[in-house]
Amino acid sequence: MTTTLTGTFNSIILAGDRGPGDPLIKEAGVSCKALVPVAGRPMVLRVLDALGSASCVGSCLVCGDSSRLRGQNAELDALIAGGSVRWVENLASPSLSAQAALSVLPNDQPVLLTTADHALLTPQMVDFFCTQAVRTGCDVVAGVARADAVAAAFPEGRRTVTRLRDAGYCGCNLFAFLTPRASHAVTFWRRVEEQRKHPLKIVKSLGFWAVLRYLLGRLTLDEGLERMSALMHARAGVVWMPDPEAAVDVDKLDDWTLAESILVRQRQVSAETAFH
Repeated sequence: MTTTLTGTFNSIILAGDRGPGDPLIKEAGVSCKALVPVAGRPMVLRVLDALGSASCVGSCLVCGDSSRLRGQNAELDALIAGGSVRWVENLASPSLSAQAALSVLPNDQPVLLTTADHALLTPQMVDFFCTQAVRTGCDVVAGVARADAVAAAFPEGRRTVTRLRDAGYCGCNLFAFLTPRASHAVTFWRRVEEQRKHPLKIVKSLGFWAVLRYLLGRLTLDEGLERMSALMHARAGVVWMPDPEAAVDVDKLDDWTLAESILVRQRQVSAETAFH
């Protein structure tokens, strides 16, 4: 069944982190990761800027720890107090937080989920992803970037790469929940989180032969999506993001340095283009 976009996307920003002991938080001298400044602006505000300027997004909701995020930034507090941004308290894990945020949104409208550490997110990335996600006709869609393109663009950075037989890819922290069936994906995500300390249970959930094919480098992306769709009872798809920056999040100190350097380069290019 083809999904038809009849309105705007609601959006969710997951703003949880590892806690105040995270080296990134300590180095930045802030109360939580979402407030780490990139090019002088807290990451969560950079993400809100991108979502607010994207033509396909109609509402924004932040899911975070109020004791560490609320009352720490006047601009964010004003957006929440004024109703421009909704707030939901985060829970013990990303999947539970996503489930809590989705539960307060209408299930007959598409939802874009991203993270507060997606500091390089742009309105163009958001609109491209949402438009292409709808065209897949799937229930749930993830944004991915080709690993070779990310490595070529940022050889100094280290990204997590999933290697399949037909391609290596990096996740982009962009997820679209397009139909009510997409809620099954969050339920599956929660089950995998609960089993993460028990690898044999994960193998059992995913299927021994699928895991073996992946380990042997024989699993293709289409095969993986087909298997995931069957497990989740929801059709899963991907959108290949053309901008390698879409695969850069700020999760570690090295990522922070990389994001800052990328923005410096972008500003230099913009200045040179304007000059000529």
